[in-house]
Amino acid sequence: MAIVQNWLPPSEDNYNFIMFWWSLFPLFGSLQWVVSFDGMGKGSIAKSMFNIPGKLAWLTMEVPGATVLLYTIRALTAARGASPEDLPWQNKVLAGLFVTHYAYRAIIYPLVAPSMSDIHVFVWLSAASFQVCNGTCIGAWLAAYGPTTQAEWAASGFSTARFAAGLLLFSAGLAANYFSDEELREIRRSEQRRQERLKKSQGGKGGGTIHRHYELPNNGLFRYILYPHYFFEWVEWLGYWVAGGFAFAPARAFLLNEIFSMLPRAVKGGEWYRQKFGAEKVNKKWIIIPGIY
Repeated sequence: MAIVQNWLPPSEDNYNFIMFWWSLFPLFGSLQWVVSFDGMGKGSIAKSMFNIPGKLAWLTMEVPGATVLLYTIRALTAARGASPEDLPWQNKVLAGLFVTHYAYRAIIYPLVAPSMSDIHVFVWLSAASFQVCNGTCIGAWLAAYGPTTQAEWAASGFSTARFAAGLLLFSAGLAANYFSDEELREIRRSEQRRQERLKKSQGGKGGGTIHRHYELPNNGLFRYILYPHYFFEWVEWLGYWVAGGFAFAPARAFLLNEIFSMLPRAVKGGEWYRQKFGAEKVNKKWIIIPGIY
């Protein structure tokens, strides 16, 4: 049953229409170079009436990506009298990788975070819309508008070696992303433990909750890069595109859209680190791309 007739899930014409505009998203993401508003993380606006608690906002704005993808696959396969189980193994693996990423990024990530800054409702709406569009496009390609038989995969130039290389890139990116996130979480946990010790020493007054605490990360990949979690998320989705092949247009669009969304944040974040911790310490690291920038 369609949620929005011919749009969710999309007809082939509407899928192509969405993909055209989705490919132009970098223009929207590039506005961050000239707009100072951030609304989350270091740029979170304190005590704004338009804020949503960080963990709740993050979970609800990220979850739609995987849920919409799964719904789209089921709805479009059912529309042609089939089921997701009838799709080639390549489609199932690609869908599984996407869901695996968001099981961590959308659900586990906010749940294990010691704290998260509030997120402005505009950022929440933008991110949720991004996820709905992305889940729709990738789900539609996997279910109906990309290869849906082994013959179609063969005709698209499928290579087991290329698929395996893509899986390797994806897995390496996901693992590095997780461990980089863990380094950031440990900074918050360490501060939380410090405040709890202080609370005990003061007879139970204050401490124990971390809302905003920042340090210059220096462990793991942070010894070399300020934003390894950004860079390796790009590696992850590059691997996803490689696995699906050059014709996997939604994966290519997703990768480009992530780069154009995240690069301005990393550059601005690098300047924030310089101002807060000094250029002498920060300039020893690459901002986001090892060996380049």
